[in-house]
Amino acid sequence: MRQGSSFIDVTSESSFCSLSPAELLVQLHTQDTGVMLSCALAFAAMWRTIPVLRPWGLVARNRHILAVLERIYILFLPHRPNLQRFAAWL
Repeated sequence: MRQGSSFIDVTSESSFCSLSPAELLVQLHTQDTGVMLSCALAFAAMWRTIPVLRPWGLVARNRHILAVLERIYILFLPHRPNLQRFAAWL
């Protein structure tokens, strides 16, 4: 990840954000240049910081591509808890 990038445990009392931990845990959130992003926008911003995924993050700047990614993300969200349980089981 680029210099200055970090992950924050949103359930810790020391984290600061305008959203509640419950809201943050529903979907992916990130900050990019001080702006809070969520869903596909957050993934695209994260991808741009990872060298091997950067091309995907740049492609996702196209509004049509981003719209498709957003729909896929929204369809994925209800299945995420089951996938997390399966991954933990592995």
